[in-house]
Amino acid sequence: MRIVLVHPAGSNWFPGHRDITPVANRMAPLGLLSLAAYLERQGHDVMVHDCLGPLAPKEGREANVAEILAFDPELVGFSTTTSAFPDAAAMCELIKAERPEVRTIAGGVHVSSMGAPLLERFPSLDYLCMGEGEMTTNELASGRARGSIGGLIWRDDDTVVTNPPRDQLPELDSLPLPAYHKLQNFPKGYHLPLFNYIRPPGATLTTSRGCLYQCSYCDRSVYGRTYRYNSAEYVYEHMRYLGEHFGVRHINVYDDLFTTHRKRIAELCEMLQRKPLGMRFNCALRVGHGDAELLEMLHAAGCLMVSIGIESGDPKLLEMHKAGVTLDQIRETVANAQATGLRVKGLFMIGLPGETEESIRRTGNFAVDLGLDDLNYAKFTPFPGAPIYQTIHDWGEFDEDWALMNCLNFVFRPRDIPSVARLNELYADEINHFYRSTAWRKKFARRLWQNRHSLGRLVRHMPSFLAAKRTFNEMAEEGKGGH
Repeated sequence: MRIVLVHPAGSNWFPGHRDITPVANRMAPLGLLSLAAYLERQGHDVMVHDCLGPLAPKEGREANVAEILAFDPELVGFSTTTSAFPDAAAMCELIKAERPEVRTIAGGVHVSSMGAPLLERFPSLDYLCMGEGEMTTNELASGRARGSIGGLIWRDDDTVVTNPPRDQLPELDSLPLPAYHKLQNFPKGYHLPLFNYIRPPGATLTTSRGCLYQCSYCDRSVYGRTYRYNSAEYVYEHMRYLGEHFGVRHINVYDDLFTTHRKRIAELCEMLQRKPLGMRFNCALRVGHGDAELLEMLHAAGCLMVSIGIESGDPKLLEMHKAGVTLDQIRETVANAQATGLRVKGLFMIGLPGETEESIRRTGNFAVDLGLDDLNYAKFTPFPGAPIYQTIHDWGEFDEDWALMNCLNFVFRPRDIPSVARLNELYADEINHFYRSTAWRKKFARRLWQNRHSLGRLVRHMPSFLAAKRTFNEMAEEGKGGH
């Protein structure tokens, strides 16, 4: 079957402002690439269309749909986050208007958390895929009876039918490597976050699926609370493939629990030292899964930076939203990582249920006191599959506008914060607090030569970054005006 797999552009920035996120960090759609590789191995003719890709049409949905239909597909599949789903649904309408015989299917985290009501609400969608998509999509494309396909939601005349869930793939090493070759201008047009690498080009990969933990804000609808992983040998070959075929020199590993299975990380690090690939990598590190010996292994194997999910500097909020993690454990993990020579990036969240102005300032002070090398502040978003979603209205005001639910807009206001404008002001204050700190500026200055490639990209796209800065400043001023 001829299949087009689509990564919708969605809404990735602030309403009324030009989206600059692809300039700052354009990530390959890994889930779609894995699905494409699997379908191609089963004999299907597959195209991947990344609406956020470097060569994608900039004219809007109509132009992207024209490229999709130019492939003459029989099935078009969309991978959707919450903020991308409205864009996918609108593209389905355009496809159906032009070619009503083309079948459409959507999957991803939003679909897996919402289920059948989406099919009832959006008639231009023919199917939904719950959970992992490889086998479900292949069976549908291969003509198997719809009622027998695990994980599929479909229409039987006017009735929406939800099939039993599909068993998860037991052996991830059986999957082919993601079809990176399906992306136009890869890897040159796909950028890692600024100042998070030394040598381009960069690429991303995942080495596991699922998470054993259940933080209040995390949606585990696709993979559930299981944890499956590729072997060290498979991960090494994945990295080697990216280096040999695409010239990749830096990799971001986007696993929630990369270091959880200590034995496989030790094996991978040993391979990378014994047979170097000429590349560096970054990975995420959960507090409690990064002893000093493991950190030394990572550094020796070529790891440049570890990202740590800290979320908040307020102990009460940590206890509520990220149970089992304490401020002292965070301090120890950061100190141990930096002692080995690793950079540390802290991942924080502003606007959590229970947040106050005092807790936001406490988080900002904690971020500076940790001496982090970089940080990311997300705006808390209550996603439909997250545990906190069920009681979110008890904690404040929630504007469930899917297009804005991208962690870049405050759609939830904690009851102790007077307004969303005030939240934006506090958010901007803490970003400025960190990046204007003397300690961070000294670190940045010492690494100017290491960061020369990022600096060059920053200069080339300076108008876009200045526009983004103006947006932040405007939002902060709005908060002051209403405070």
